[in-house]
Parts: sequence; structure tokens; C-alpha cells
Amino acid sequence: MGLLSKVKKPIAKSPAAASKAPAVAEPIPDAPSFERPVSDTILALDIGTEFVKAVIARQLPNHELEIIGVGKAHQAPDNMYAGAIADIPGVVSVCEKALNEAERRAEISAKLTVVGVAGELIKGNTSTIRYRRKNGNRPLTEQEMSLIIQQVQERAGARARKEIADETNNPDVEVRLINSAIVSIMIDGYKVSNPIGFKGADVEIQFYTAFAPLVHISAIEKVCAELNLDLLAVAVEPFAVCRACLGDDLESNFSGIVMDIGGGTTDIAVVDDGGVEGTKMFGIGGRSFTHQIAQALDVDFDTAEDYKISFSIPDRIPADLRETMTLAVQRNLAVWLSGVQITLEEFQLPEFLPNKILLCGGGAGLAELRDVLATTDWFKELPFARRPVVHLVSASDMPGIKNESSSTLDSSFITALGLLRVALDTLVGVPDDGGLRSKLSKLLQN
Repeated sequence: MGLLSKVKKPIAKSPAAASKAPAVAEPIPDAPSFERPVSDTILALDIGTEFVKAVIARQLPNHELEIIGVGKAHQAPDNMYAGAIADIPGVVSVCEKALNEAERRAEISAKLTVVGVAGELIKGNTSTIRYRRKNGNRPLTEQEMSLIIQQVQERAGARARKEIADETNNPDVEVRLINSAIVSIMIDGYKVSNPIGFKGADVEIQFYTAFAPLVHISAIEKVCAELNLDLLAVAVEPFAVCRACLGDDLESNFSGIVMDIGGGTTDIAVVDDGGVEGTKMFGIGGRSFTHQIAQALDVDFDTAEDYKISFSIPDRIPADLRETMTLAVQRNLAVWLSGVQITLEEFQLPEFLPNKILLCGGGAGLAELRDVLATTDWFKELPFARRPVVHLVSASDMPGIKNESSSTLDSSFITALGLLRVALDTLVGVPDDGGLRSKLSKLLQN
């Protein structure tokens, strides 16, 4: 139990998703003139609602990563909708700014890229399949495991397609598998880490799969094509954050709830004993707090954003505004907290939810949001054994990732670090140790 394996399949190029008319983009500075590197550099592109973050890393021995360049650029208001790309040319423009900055700081250019995907239409769930073997005395083979994995993926794909079709009222919606992970395996009721070679009649596998609408993926593919980047992988963002937390220890027994609070969405992943139980998202993030403040104070969005950033700093907000802002923030906190409760209710765990909550993303910087999780009784109607402990994740918490750049990486960069870990999974695979990590990783790529 607790094995985490990845889909390591590059995304094939496909026609671009339709987008609305592009906004007029600001002039982009000329890109730095660097030679394309050898394959030891990786680019993580975190395309968020508020910011695009580009992080360049170099591969080190022992599956470690060294950050050498970081870039960040602000999104236009209409570039993203509910965490997904809404204006392809506009997003390309912003990505190029962030990429140019990262390459200038790294003094090297990057081509191999992994991109995160988010939004309420991303469906990540753990399914359990029970497989009755005809001959339990015959050792389990890779071919049988391949058949089981295919069955799980097909079943999960049909489920995701139905959910997205119901939510979009589009029965013909196309979806694509983004990430897969083995959560646990049992043979005749006995937990194993490597099923190949075992005898037994009943095989039970818990398998995490994540699917996204094709329109989301094709938009990402188009952005990468416009930037002349090689799209190595697309990863569900909370899944990527879990990878960053686990590092290279695929046998980790880490358990926790990861909340990535972005500008437009809050993405939640539950990890139990090192296995991703599921990823879910709802459409309330940091931007909704800014809108509430703007409406309460009758100011523009940018001014409200500055107030929000300064809200947790004593004496930075005039006294006559603080009370009004406090009421606006508290109203939105109540709505956001309801979203957290409803989302966590959807996770079907055999026992309790993990009592550790890890916060990351730009929205996690709002201290009031952390306080409401840590001090109120919101958790009592949920299957927690006790009050969960809330921790704001920092880059230094990520195992196997060293920051050698001149940039300080706060919690808003955790998703990008997770994307780097997914990229490394894709590039280097796993050691040929004869175990499940080497054998099943090949099956998950097919």
C-alpha cells in the first residue's frame, strides 16, 4: 500500500480549443538568446488565474532537482475562467513574459515542459476493481496487470465522461486521461507491494485516475506550440503538489489533505498512506475575496487586491476601512469554508480523513483563511478523528528540490515544484529493480 506511480505518456498534439476573441496583448520583450539545452533541464509552467509561473530546473543525481531560474507574470482578467484557459493568445503572451524572465535568470533556455491543469471539470477519483482470476495457482503476469489497468482506466473514463457531460449538458464531451496512480493492491486479502509473480484467485486494486475535458488539454497544447515548447506531460495540479510532498519516496506513508488555493479555484487532494485517494476542485479562490473587498469599498480590482495583500499586516489598512474589509472577508470566508466542507464530504474513505492539512497557492497567504481552518469547528460534521493541524507549505518542505536561484519561492510556487517532480517521473522513470516500481511504471505508460 502507498505506492504512487505515474502516467508518463507525452500528450499528443491535437487541434486547438476554440477561444474567445483575443485581447490586445502588451508588447513582449525580446526573448533572451540562449542555446537550447540538453535534456537535463525541465520547465514547469503553472498557468494560474492570477499569475503564470515559470520555473526551470536542472536534473541532479539521485532523482533530485535544482531550481536555476524563476519567472512570474500577471494574467489579464479575461485570460482564465474557473481555472481553465479562456483566451489562448492572451495566455501565450503572459507565459512568454514569465518564460523570458526565468530563462534570463537561469542563463539557459528550456524546452521540455510540464503544464498543470485545474478547474471544476477535472475529475480525479480512486476506483476499486476486484478481479477474479481463472487459475489462482498461476503466478500473476505483467500481461494480466496490463489488462486490469486497462479495465480500471476504461471504467474510470466512462464515469468521468458522464460526470462532465452532466455538468456541461454536453453528452458528446471528450475527455482524456491525465494521471494514474496505484493506491493499493491486495491478493486474496493480503496486501502486496509487487503483485507480479504472486499466486492467488482474488486481486483487488485501488487505482487513482484523473481525466480532463479535451478542450482544456488542446488549449494547453496550443499554448506550448505557440511558445515552441515540447509538452512532456500535463498534470492535475493537486496531484502534482502531492508528488512534491512525497518526493522520490514512492513507498512513503504520508497522509494529509492538500489544499491548493489559487486565484479562481481551490483544489483539494486527499493522500492516505502515500496513495492519492482523489482530487477535487471548487470554483472559489483568492480572486473572490478581492471582488468582495472591491464591492464593499467601492474601489477597482487592483486597489482591492493591494488591500487584500496588506489586510493581515497590522497598521497597513486605515482604521476606517478595516472594519468594512473585515466584514467582506468574513462573508467570503463562510462561503469558501462551505465549499471545503462539501468537497471533503465527497471523498469516500474507509476510515477517517487525515488530520493534517497542507495549504499552498497564492490564496493561502491570507492569514484569515488559515485561521478559520485552525480555530473554528468547521470539521466536526466531517469524519475527522480530531481537529486537523493546518500547515502552510514552503519550498523548503519539498524533498529532493534545491533552490539555487536568486528568487525566494513562497507557497504560491509549490504547484510548479510539483510539476517539476511529475516531469522528472516522466523523464527518468524508475529504477530497474525488478519490483512493481519498474514493471508497473511501464504498464502505466501504455
